[in-house]
Amino acid sequence: MIRIFFIFHFSFFTLLSANVLQDAIDNAPAGSILKLPAGVYKGSIVINKPITILGIEDGVIIDGEGTGTVISASGSYITLKNLKIINSGEYHHKLDAAIKLTNGVQNEISDCVIEDCLFGIDLQMVSNSIISNNKITSKDLDLGLRGDGLRLWYSNDNIVKKNSLIKSRDMVIWYSHGNTIEENYGEYCRYSLHFMYAGKNYVRNNRYKFNSVGIFFMYSKDTIATGNIIKSSLGATGMAMGLKDVSNFTIKDNTMIYCAQGLYIDRSPFEPGTKNWIIGNKLLYNAEAFHFHSLSEDNVLKKNIIMGNIEDIVNDSRGSKTNENEIVGNYWDNYEGFDKNGDNIGDTSHKVFQYADQLWIYNPDVKFFYGSPVISLLNFLAKLAPFSKPLFLLEDEKPIVNIKG
Repeated sequence: MIRIFFIFHFSFFTLLSANVLQDAIDNAPAGSILKLPAGVYKGSIVINKPITILGIEDGVIIDGEGTGTVISASGSYITLKNLKIINSGEYHHKLDAAIKLTNGVQNEISDCVIEDCLFGIDLQMVSNSIISNNKITSKDLDLGLRGDGLRLWYSNDNIVKKNSLIKSRDMVIWYSHGNTIEENYGEYCRYSLHFMYAGKNYVRNNRYKFNSVGIFFMYSKDTIATGNIIKSSLGATGMAMGLKDVSNFTIKDNTMIYCAQGLYIDRSPFEPGTKNWIIGNKLLYNAEAFHFHSLSEDNVLKKNIIMGNIEDIVNDSRGSKTNENEIVGNYWDNYEGFDKNGDNIGDTSHKVFQYADQLWIYNPDVKFFYGSPVISLLNFLAKLAPFSKPLFLLEDEKPIVNIKG
């Protein structure tokens, strides 16, 4: 493949007055490398050939001037690197974005800064590509009106690594399989990471805080999420991680801390004969460690640390059977048994019942009193002399006594 190097030396005013970058792209042979010096280049760029656009120094700005998508690219072997991309249009129905990349393989978008763009990076039917080390911020709009910072749509086998989304809306992985999502950071977004109809993805070592929801998996299967840290999700329903209608998931060695809900489980596993493996996670200082909604059986909960939460487990559906999950070998900080033989396994099982707290779970109006002395007193009295039959939630037959053991 022939590679031709183009270096531009235009004044600031020349760059604004004519779309010299588009002219250079149109005139460059396939496989060219366009090396851009610092300056402001007009946006509304269209790329439909293998090409590399590289900022050779800081200050390479591509300005969409408030209209449409700043860079629209289609095809394979396209690289965009070390660019600052700003000022897209603001139409949601057109998906006005900083970068829209479609129908290709082996592309790369890396080391770019995206600001004041409705959507950030929009990938549609792009596979075997790398999206790395980009810093993405949306337009200054209300949370629901911002565009998604990073979108994968029917895009498979990509590496999405070390990207930062701050004050964007969502990072979404929809109808996309086999992707590695790792070491990304999200702050003040809605869903830091949202999967739908996606399978065989690998989600590891991401860090999310101050979002409405950390990671939410929907209608998906065959995925591993490990080593992620999710903290301080915002609001009365702020969630660390959610599973809805998902099957054959491994949720391992994640930390969920300072959230209203730690792990939310809804009709999962969904496919008959499958399990979800929830192993070695730390659920710390949340209002609710585990929240079960609807019928969720055949999850395997092992070696998790459940500590400092107001409620260890909540079941908000009268018909669901949380006790029909395999729950064994976890650490519960409110376990009241002993370990006489010193094997670090409780001599008696750890059982969790729901007492007067059923009132606020089934009646949202009562939740105003959640955590109040009134509910605490009612719980104490209900345990001392039950005035209604408590709801059995779970039994851990081999609770861990000491997490340092």
